[in-house]
Amino acid sequence: MTGIHEDELLESVSYSDGISKETFDQCIFSKCDFSNAKITGCSFTDCTFTFCNFSMADLAQSTLNNVEFSNCKILGVKFNHCHDFIFQVGFDKCILDYSSFEKRKMIKTSFKDSSLKGVDFAGADLKQSKFINCDLNEAIFYDSNIQEVNFTTAFNYTIDLSQNQMKKARFSKDGLAGLLRQFDIVIE
Repeated sequence: MTGIHEDELLESVSYSDGISKETFDQCIFSKCDFSNAKITGCSFTDCTFTFCNFSMADLAQSTLNNVEFSNCKILGVKFNHCHDFIFQVGFDKCILDYSSFEKRKMIKTSFKDSSLKGVDFAGADLKQSKFINCDLNEAIFYDSNIQEVNFTTAFNYTIDLSQNQMKKARFSKDGLAGLLRQFDIVIE
């Protein structure tokens, strides 16, 4: 496969051998396997991935512009290795455990009904993003911009108030313990 792909449905394709410098515009990927694949210098614009496996994929210098992931397994992916210029993604019902968005600018990103255990958001700009019904157990927020982020239905998070920009971030009363853990106090 080489070149430019537009308005294609790619179903049950294995990319485990990797792809390089491919362009995908308005494509739908369904049940495709990208696990352990090297996806180098590729461009994905206005694409949708459903029921795909990206576990341990390497997205080095690839562009993700207006890309939606739904029901995907995305374990250990370093999104911080993607191209810096344009990065716009959304996640619905995905497993993103142990992935990294370190220093990634991703304003207004939507994470919905997803597992983000151990995900690294250190230095990320998440301003106005939403974590809707997401498990953030052991997720790392350090020097992150989480201003105006909606955490009201997120759970299992621990966020150090002094180490992040948090103005107008929204939390539920049930989640306050995750903001106070650093003080080693007992909440009953």
